[in-house]
Amino acid sequence: MSKIKVGIVGGTGYTGVELLRLLATHSSAEVTAITSRSESGMSVAELFPSLRGFYDNLCFSVPDDDVLAECDVVFFATPHGVAMSSMPSLIARGVRVIDLSADFRIKDVALWERWYGQPHTCPDLVEMAVYGLPEMNREQIKTAQLVAAPGCYPTSVQLGLMPLLKAGLIDPSRLIANSASGVSGAGRQGKIDNIFAEVSDSFKAYGVAGHRHLPEIEQGLALMSGGPVNLTFVPHLLPTIRGIHSTMYAELRGEVADLQALFEDTYRNEPFVDVMPAGSCPQTRSVKGANICRLAVHQPQNRNTVVVLAVIDNLVKGASGQAVQIMNIMLDLDEKDGLRGLGLNP
Repeated sequence: MSKIKVGIVGGTGYTGVELLRLLATHSSAEVTAITSRSESGMSVAELFPSLRGFYDNLCFSVPDDDVLAECDVVFFATPHGVAMSSMPSLIARGVRVIDLSADFRIKDVALWERWYGQPHTCPDLVEMAVYGLPEMNREQIKTAQLVAAPGCYPTSVQLGLMPLLKAGLIDPSRLIANSASGVSGAGRQGKIDNIFAEVSDSFKAYGVAGHRHLPEIEQGLALMSGGPVNLTFVPHLLPTIRGIHSTMYAELRGEVADLQALFEDTYRNEPFVDVMPAGSCPQTRSVKGANICRLAVHQPQNRNTVVVLAVIDNLVKGASGQAVQIMNIMLDLDEKDGLRGLGLNP
């Protein structure tokens, strides 16, 4: 059986190379096109020696819609504002697209423009885009042509709060999420704030007044809740390369029989969500390199505040791994294909 042809736009960043790493072990997919204006003509294996032996004959090229249109599925691993410029052409040609940027995540176009500071060039495609959180929208993903892969912080926060909101057990107007990410979440560009000497042996909050992931998270939580939500979201920078740890706080509306059972029942059949035993505190190192979200739910001192802990690898379940999971669902493949790698320890 012929393999699925995969294209990657923006293949030199962390999410691009992570897509290549995961797809190298995929039994049904083959990367046939990968783009980069700055590295056009260079082989993938030359730029990323970790991929030698897998992509020795694949070279970066300047983006070409005609070449991408020959692919069965195209991933956009680009900064926001890039994917929407090529999207109308690819959609018109029937290509199925998975966008890892934020261009199609937020349904309110005016809200997107306010948070991202630029006009949206194809608002007509925003409505057709399916938000790609598999645990929430698996059936819609199956038939979608355009899927907006969730952000890394939004993945951890939404998976952590989904069981409670869907069951109506918490006050949606009083939600708090403290999240911390490794420096790879900022991308592969050089910035003083992200260099080793600035990040190592330190821990800081940022974006306290407002972070671009906030409207995306609130949009998803509102759908789970069936009404408006109010989230206080504070991101932090960890002195690590990979990993996100999110701690969510919510106020219970009344007596709850068994929060542990609620989480276990919600995610019982989800291949990439692991509800840990009662009393656990998941660690980011347990998910490093793996497409898994590990959750733990607590009710300290049996009071009316519930605490949910969530850990993911921001480049895998928070980005490229989830994108491959989305591709598998869209193309009716084994959902675990290319994603069976375990977390690294130590």
